[in-house]
Amino acid sequence: MSIVPNLVQFNKKFVEEKRYEDYLTDKYPDKKIAILTCMDTRLSELLPKALGFKNGDAKFIKNAGAILTQPFGSAMRSILVAVYELGAREVLVIGHLGCGMTEIDVKGMVNKFAEHGIDPLAIETLENAGIRMEKFLRGFDRAEDGVMHSVKMIRRHPLFPKAIPVHGFVMNPETGEIEVIVEDYREEGKTP
Repeated sequence: MSIVPNLVQFNKKFVEEKRYEDYLTDKYPDKKIAILTCMDTRLSELLPKALGFKNGDAKFIKNAGAILTQPFGSAMRSILVAVYELGAREVLVIGHLGCGMTEIDVKGMVNKFAEHGIDPLAIETLENAGIRMEKFLRGFDRAEDGVMHSVKMIRRHPLFPKAIPVHGFVMNPETGEIEVIVEDYREEGKTP
Protein backbone atom coordinates (compact mmCIF):
# COMPACT_ATOMS: atom_id res chain seq x y z
CA MET A 1 0.00 0.00 0.00
CA SER A 2 1.19 3.50 -0.83
CA ILE A 3 2.30 5.95 1.83
CA VAL A 4 0.62 8.82 -0.08
CA PRO A 5 -2.84 8.71 1.62
CA ASN A 6 -1.20 8.94 5.06
CA LEU A 7 1.02 11.81 3.95
CA VAL A 8 -1.92 13.74 2.51
CA GLN A 9 -4.01 13.17 5.64
CA PHE A 10 -1.19 14.33 7.93
CA ASN A 11 -0.50 17.34 5.71
CA LYS A 12 -4.10 18.46 5.74
CA LYS A 13 -4.14 18.47 9.54
CA PHE A 14 -0.71 20.19 9.65
CA VAL A 15 -2.00 23.05 7.50
CA GLU A 16 -5.38 23.31 9.26
CA GLU A 17 -3.62 23.61 12.64
CA LYS A 18 -1.20 26.19 11.19
CA ARG A 19 1.81 24.22 12.42
CA TYR A 20 3.75 25.65 9.48
CA GLU A 21 4.01 28.95 11.36
CA ASP A 22 6.95 27.55 13.37
CA TYR A 23 8.93 27.23 10.14
CA LEU A 24 8.21 30.49 8.35
CA THR A 25 11.28 32.03 6.75
CA ASP A 26 12.25 33.30 3.30
CA LYS A 27 14.35 31.78 0.53
CA TYR A 28 17.60 33.51 1.53
CA PRO A 29 19.82 31.63 4.02
CA ASP A 30 20.11 33.66 7.23
CA LYS A 31 23.66 32.47 7.90
CA LYS A 32 24.59 32.91 4.23
CA ILE A 33 25.74 29.29 3.95
CA ALA A 34 25.21 26.57 1.36
CA ILE A 35 25.83 23.00 2.52
CA LEU A 36 26.50 20.04 0.26
CA THR A 37 25.87 16.93 2.32
CA CYS A 38 24.86 13.31 2.04
CA MET A 39 21.28 12.13 1.72
CA ASP A 40 21.79 9.70 4.62
CA THR A 41 18.68 9.61 6.82
CA ARG A 42 20.78 9.87 9.98
CA LEU A 43 21.77 13.41 9.01
CA SER A 44 18.32 14.82 8.26
CA GLU A 45 17.76 16.28 11.72
CA LEU A 46 21.11 15.58 13.38
CA LEU A 47 23.28 17.68 11.08
CA PRO A 48 21.42 21.00 11.46
CA LYS A 49 20.95 20.50 15.20
CA ALA A 50 24.61 19.53 15.74
CA LEU A 51 25.68 22.74 14.00
CA GLY A 52 23.14 24.98 15.73
CA PHE A 53 21.13 25.69 12.57
CA LYS A 54 17.43 26.39 12.54
CA ASN A 55 15.03 26.42 9.61
CA GLY A 56 16.10 29.14 7.17
CA ASP A 57 19.76 29.34 8.23
CA ALA A 58 21.32 27.45 5.32
CA LYS A 59 20.69 26.02 1.87
CA PHE A 60 21.00 22.22 2.03
CA ILE A 61 21.95 20.35 -1.13
CA LYS A 62 21.86 16.58 -0.68
CA ASN A 63 23.01 13.66 -2.76
CA ALA A 64 24.65 10.25 -2.31
CA GLY A 65 27.92 10.79 -0.45
CA ALA A 66 28.01 14.61 -0.74
CA ILE A 67 30.09 13.95 -3.82
CA LEU A 68 30.06 15.92 -7.04
CA THR A 69 30.34 13.50 -9.93
CA GLN A 70 30.38 16.10 -12.66
CA PRO A 71 31.13 19.81 -12.73
CA PHE A 72 27.94 20.69 -14.60
CA GLY A 73 25.48 18.48 -12.74
CA SER A 74 22.48 19.51 -10.65
CA ALA A 75 24.33 19.64 -7.30
CA MET A 76 26.93 22.08 -8.64
CA ARG A 77 24.17 24.11 -10.29
CA SER A 78 22.43 24.32 -6.90
CA ILE A 79 25.63 25.58 -5.25
CA LEU A 80 26.04 28.25 -7.94
CA VAL A 81 22.40 29.36 -7.53
CA ALA A 82 22.86 29.51 -3.74
CA VAL A 83 25.90 31.76 -4.16
CA TYR A 84 24.84 34.00 -7.04
CA GLU A 85 21.09 34.26 -6.50
CA LEU A 86 20.43 33.51 -2.83
CA GLY A 87 23.31 35.22 -1.04
CA ALA A 88 25.39 32.29 0.26
CA ARG A 89 28.87 33.58 1.14
CA GLU A 90 30.41 30.27 2.26
CA VAL A 91 30.06 26.65 1.17
CA LEU A 92 30.36 23.67 3.49
CA VAL A 93 30.86 20.12 2.21
CA ILE A 94 29.88 17.69 4.96
CA GLY A 95 30.43 13.96 4.52
CA HIS A 96 30.02 11.39 7.26
CA LEU A 97 31.53 8.26 8.71
CA GLY A 98 29.96 4.99 7.62
CA CYS A 99 28.71 6.42 4.33
CA GLY A 100 27.16 3.92 1.96
CA MET A 101 29.25 5.36 -0.86
CA THR A 102 32.38 3.91 0.78
CA GLU A 103 30.90 0.44 0.44
CA ILE A 104 29.19 0.66 -2.94
CA ASP A 105 29.56 -2.38 -5.17
CA VAL A 106 29.14 -1.03 -8.69
CA LYS A 107 28.81 -4.45 -10.33
CA GLY A 108 26.32 -5.51 -7.67
CA MET A 109 24.28 -2.37 -8.26
CA VAL A 110 24.27 -2.93 -12.02
CA ASN A 111 23.00 -6.46 -11.31
CA LYS A 112 20.22 -4.95 -9.20
CA PHE A 113 19.19 -2.81 -12.18
CA ALA A 114 18.52 -6.01 -14.11
CA GLU A 115 16.73 -7.58 -11.12
CA HIS A 116 14.37 -4.58 -11.15
CA GLY A 117 13.58 -4.97 -14.83
CA ILE A 118 16.12 -2.68 -16.47
CA ASP A 119 17.06 -4.16 -19.82
CA PRO A 120 20.80 -4.99 -19.89
CA LEU A 121 20.79 -3.53 -23.40
CA ALA A 122 20.00 -0.11 -21.86
CA ILE A 123 23.13 -0.34 -19.70
CA GLU A 124 25.19 -1.50 -22.67
CA THR A 125 23.84 1.41 -24.73
CA LEU A 126 24.81 3.88 -21.98
CA GLU A 127 28.28 2.35 -21.73
CA ASN A 128 28.69 2.61 -25.53
CA ALA A 129 27.63 6.27 -25.32
CA GLY A 130 30.48 6.95 -22.88
CA ILE A 131 28.58 6.72 -19.58
CA ARG A 132 30.74 4.30 -17.64
CA MET A 133 28.92 2.69 -14.72
CA GLU A 134 32.24 2.33 -12.84
CA LYS A 135 32.66 6.10 -12.96
CA PHE A 136 28.98 7.13 -12.70
CA LEU A 137 28.30 5.00 -9.60
CA ARG A 138 31.78 5.20 -8.09
CA GLY A 139 32.10 5.95 -4.42
CA PHE A 140 35.26 6.58 -2.41
CA ASP A 141 37.49 4.70 0.02
CA ARG A 142 37.15 7.13 2.94
CA ALA A 143 34.65 9.88 3.71
CA GLU A 144 37.53 12.36 3.87
CA ASP A 145 38.44 11.51 0.25
CA GLY A 146 34.90 12.18 -0.94
CA VAL A 147 34.77 15.50 0.91
CA MET A 148 38.10 16.66 -0.54
CA HIS A 149 37.04 15.60 -4.03
CA SER A 150 33.92 17.79 -3.81
CA VAL A 151 35.75 20.72 -2.17
CA LYS A 152 38.34 20.71 -4.96
CA MET A 153 35.72 20.43 -7.69
CA ILE A 154 33.82 23.42 -6.28
CA ARG A 155 36.96 25.54 -5.82
CA ARG A 156 38.20 24.77 -9.33
CA HIS A 157 34.86 25.23 -11.06
CA PRO A 158 35.16 27.86 -13.80
CA LEU A 159 31.93 29.58 -12.68
CA PHE A 160 32.56 29.52 -8.92
CA PRO A 161 33.76 32.83 -7.43
CA LYS A 162 37.31 32.57 -6.12
CA ALA A 163 36.54 34.76 -3.09
CA ILE A 164 33.93 32.38 -1.61
CA PRO A 165 35.41 29.98 0.96
CA VAL A 166 34.73 26.25 0.67
CA HIS A 167 35.15 24.23 3.87
CA GLY A 168 35.14 20.45 4.29
CA PHE A 169 33.97 18.35 7.25
CA VAL A 170 33.24 14.75 8.20
CA MET A 171 30.46 14.10 10.72
CA ASN A 172 29.92 11.17 13.03
CA PRO A 173 26.30 10.17 12.22
CA GLU A 174 25.77 8.81 15.72
CA THR A 175 27.04 11.68 17.88
CA GLY A 176 26.97 14.65 15.49
CA GLU A 177 30.64 15.40 16.17
CA ILE A 178 32.34 17.05 13.21
CA GLU A 179 35.96 16.91 12.15
CA VAL A 180 37.36 19.75 10.08
CA ILE A 181 39.01 18.36 6.96
CA VAL A 182 39.78 21.70 5.35
CA GLU A 183 39.09 25.24 6.53
CA ASP A 184 39.21 27.84 3.79
CA TYR A 185 39.19 31.52 4.67
CA ARG A 186 39.06 34.05 1.91
CA GLU A 187 38.09 37.68 1.95
CA GLU A 188 35.37 38.57 -0.49
CA GLY A 189 36.80 40.35 -3.48
CA LYS A 190 40.30 38.86 -3.07
CA THR A 191 41.62 35.74 -4.72
CA PRO A 192 43.60 33.18 -2.73
